[in-house]
Amino acid sequence: MLYFHSMEIKELKKRPLVNGNKKLTSAYNQFVQLINELRKRDLPIEIINAINNEIKHLNSIPESGKVLKKEIKKSQSRILKLIEKELKLVTKNHYRNTWMPLGMAAFGIPIGVVFGASLGNMAFLGIGLPLGMVMGLALGSGMDKKAFDAGNQLQIEITY
Repeated sequence: MLYFHSMEIKELKKRPLVNGNKKLTSAYNQFVQLINELRKRDLPIEIINAINNEIKHLNSIPESGKVLKKEIKKSQSRILKLIEKELKLVTKNHYRNTWMPLGMAAFGIPIGVVFGASLGNMAFLGIGLPLGMVMGLALGSGMDKKAFDAGNQLQIEITY
């Protein structure tokens, strides 16, 4: 990959009307925070171009309401997927948040079925879900720690 230091990530257009909408303000500020975190990194030119295209798209949206909030979230998701896939960069608690529901589905339900079948009462199916959740949290937290130790964690937690 070609690293190009003189290329800058563009600015997101300031929108005074954003402040009237709490959820939009939150989404807007989170996106700005993500961009600021990415500016601290040496990124390949292809990634900078992709980020700038997302910012250009957001800056072209005339509205400052639900449409803008939806597009900010879409752009943010595309950027996060791209940097995870290409650069192995993730946000704080990314793996924990990913693995918690997976743990419930992948570990919790089968464990619950085993409990229910062995005890002859499928009411025990629910026992597996919290166990799976804990397993998913533990696995995800371990992966987050590895990402942090490797310097692949951005200092921002994404909340939707």
